[in-house]
Amino acid sequence: MLLKTSLRSFFAHKGRMILSLIAVVLSVAFVSGTLVFSNTATSTFDRLFASTASDISVRQEPPKLNGKEVHDGKIHTVPVETAQKVAALPGVRTVVGQVFTEQATLVDPATDKAVGPTTGAPTLTGNWAETPRNSVEITSGTAPRGDGQIMLDADTAKKSGLGLGSPLRLIAADGTYDFTISGIVTFKTTNPGAALAFLDTATAQKDLLGSTAYTSVEAYGDGSRTDDQLKADALSAFGSGYQVKTAAEQKADSNADVGSFLDFMKYAMLGFALISLLVGGFLIINTFSMLVAQRTREIGLLRAVGGSRRQVNQSVLVEALILGVLGSTIGLGAGLGLAEGLIQLMKSVGMNLSGSELQIGLNVPIAAYGVGVVITVLAAWIPARRASRIAPMAALRDHGTPSEAKANRIRTAVGLVLTVGGGALLVAAAGADSAGTGGKLLGVGVVLTLVGFVVLGPLLATTVVRVLGAALPKLFGPSGRLAQRNAMRSPRRTGATAAALMIGLALVIGASVFTSSAVESINSQVDESVGADYIIAGGRTGLTKEMLKAVGATPGLAHVTTQSGLDAVFTTPDGAVTESAVSAVSPTFTQDFKIPVLTGTADSLQQGAITIGQDFAKEHHLAVGDRIAVDYGQGRTQSLPVGLIVKKGNSLFDGNYFATVDTVAKAVPVADQPPVGVAFAKAASGADVAKTLTALEDSLKGYPQLTVKDQAGYKELVQAQFNQLLYMIYGLLGLAIIVAVLGVVNTLALSVVERTREIGLLRAIGLSRRQLRRMIRLESVVIALFGAVLGTGLGLAWGVTSQKVLASNGLATLAIPTGTIVATLFASVLIGLLAALIPAFRAGRMNVLAAIATD
Repeated sequence: MLLKTSLRSFFAHKGRMILSLIAVVLSVAFVSGTLVFSNTATSTFDRLFASTASDISVRQEPPKLNGKEVHDGKIHTVPVETAQKVAALPGVRTVVGQVFTEQATLVDPATDKAVGPTTGAPTLTGNWAETPRNSVEITSGTAPRGDGQIMLDADTAKKSGLGLGSPLRLIAADGTYDFTISGIVTFKTTNPGAALAFLDTATAQKDLLGSTAYTSVEAYGDGSRTDDQLKADALSAFGSGYQVKTAAEQKADSNADVGSFLDFMKYAMLGFALISLLVGGFLIINTFSMLVAQRTREIGLLRAVGGSRRQVNQSVLVEALILGVLGSTIGLGAGLGLAEGLIQLMKSVGMNLSGSELQIGLNVPIAAYGVGVVITVLAAWIPARRASRIAPMAALRDHGTPSEAKANRIRTAVGLVLTVGGGALLVAAAGADSAGTGGKLLGVGVVLTLVGFVVLGPLLATTVVRVLGAALPKLFGPSGRLAQRNAMRSPRRTGATAAALMIGLALVIGASVFTSSAVESINSQVDESVGADYIIAGGRTGLTKEMLKAVGATPGLAHVTTQSGLDAVFTTPDGAVTESAVSAVSPTFTQDFKIPVLTGTADSLQQGAITIGQDFAKEHHLAVGDRIAVDYGQGRTQSLPVGLIVKKGNSLFDGNYFATVDTVAKAVPVADQPPVGVAFAKAASGADVAKTLTALEDSLKGYPQLTVKDQAGYKELVQAQFNQLLYMIYGLLGLAIIVAVLGVVNTLALSVVERTREIGLLRAIGLSRRQLRRMIRLESVVIALFGAVLGTGLGLAWGVTSQKVLASNGLATLAIPTGTIVATLFASVLIGLLAALIPAFRAGRMNVLAAIATD
């Protein structure tokens, strides 16, 4: 009986349930699609790495510092004789000496443009060697032979418009070389996004390494010994100085390399799912609240004929269960489509996953139905519980519950406690002594204020809507007055509907304030601190001697300052050990940068001193003149005096330790220092800055991997990096808006049904269809504006607090994006208008007499 009643009720309101169903489908689709994509990508790379890894790989033991590998920018090699020693080990069938490096750049000489990925994946250049487990095969042309031939992978060749016979330039650490493409190779499984180029072994050794050596020796066993046994044999044969890894260890390393990118994609998509779940939850609560309110008399009859509270409660929950199961099933199918879309997106950036090999593990349906069913039932539990408490006679009279006033008092108390508590935490975060403490307070404060505003939303609705709709009666007459009163009539419904939009707008406003403040802060720091006119960034490969020579030969430059980073371990007089890096800079660094000095002098750099930050000095009780022991690894150490303590608050210097190249060279010879990562150039006195920039770009035209900017261009580059974060937030906002629009549509559609008799009476006493439709549109706009106002207030509070928390860490300038705020308010009006189109159209088509006769 209970199931029959629930099914009849569900299908009787199927039109109203569809909008809530969409919210469930969206939530489940993002969760299941993300998991399917993640499973597919992980499985694909597992197969790739498992099918290509050698049984053991022998390399030079990388230099270590404090137990961790040092990234010194050098290509580490093993002698050719190593291959012979590995081949002599028992159980080894095949040995291949390989040469591979990520430090070379491929260039199309016809366009002077870089050939290869631009999304962070590497360009790998090495020797062509036939191995038992090659990841690629030659599909056109021939393998490279001699100095003038190179082979390229098919994906890179296609994207760059290159083919057999095309010229291709290779820029290595020690020179630039021209080749002709002799062959094209194609990946047997998946291209992880990298570009591959192959030379013959002798050419690769000469051009990439400058020696007759290998970067690794790959060994394949005959099956008589396990990989671990082969590794043990190799380690015992070679002793120290070599690193040996089994196939499983190589696979783990390779998975770790792509894992960070896949994790970013996974968690970004799960962020979309979380927003969809949160906003969809409000929509489901609103839908069932209104359905329960409309069925008050029906519930009273059920109670009067013997139905218990438990049965009424279960009746509503069964409807929610049906909605959850149906939405989860559809969402699971939609998730597969989303996963396929993500795979196509990955193909556009060079990662060729196969949509025909979607991996639907057990975790996918468990997560899909868990999320869809649990969230839906939980969202319906609140109105179901409320429905079960309605007294039979009160329900038959269609009156509200006596406990409503008490519930409002409790809601007010809880909402005020959460909001005031969250606000107090935001204030405490803004005044915190450290960014770490402030960040923790900010996180809790954001959660509490968000929940507090959601709880207080229905109570704020009456006051705020009265203010927002104050002009409606004067501007639109009876339609405006009715719209204002309708929005105020059910504050709980208005508050729940507006909450969805509030969350999205709070996110985007808060993120906009943060990013705008970050960009303005960095711009002001560049203006105050950077005296150099040009910034040349080396990217993945750094700046070679040839590049620096080209920079120095550019007419119109006064001098060039270089900067490179060396991993180091600092030991302070208090005995503390700190892992960081030393920035080795040219002596002209102090001419190109105005260092914010707390104590000491910038001239001390030229006298062999090191700069430290204010927080570091405070933590270790350091003063100018104190000495710090610096360990660069491999027995290279030195003791440097503190010559300058940098005042904190400038992100260009915070966390950096500067010493001149000559000072560092006393411990680490210049030839052994990492490549220059960035260079700064100063225009000569009287030189035209713009023309000199053009000349500098012309000098470096043959090195497209370099980024050459003046100060204005550098600011734009920084802003573009922050905009990537903002665009992600905009994506979340877009999703929230989609679900919020569904919520407004659902609310208006249900309110139209709820007010059927009222609408009929209004029409009977002279309200025209046009006025009726206007009334519903204005009601929708007021609700949307209400959500926008709350969201803007929350977002501003979060954004301003974020800036205050990070003010001492470089985010010193507060910038309020008024354009974004105004645009969101206008967008809210548009959202309200769009959401009201269908409900207003349906209300306008009602038959007046039939509407009046509705019970």
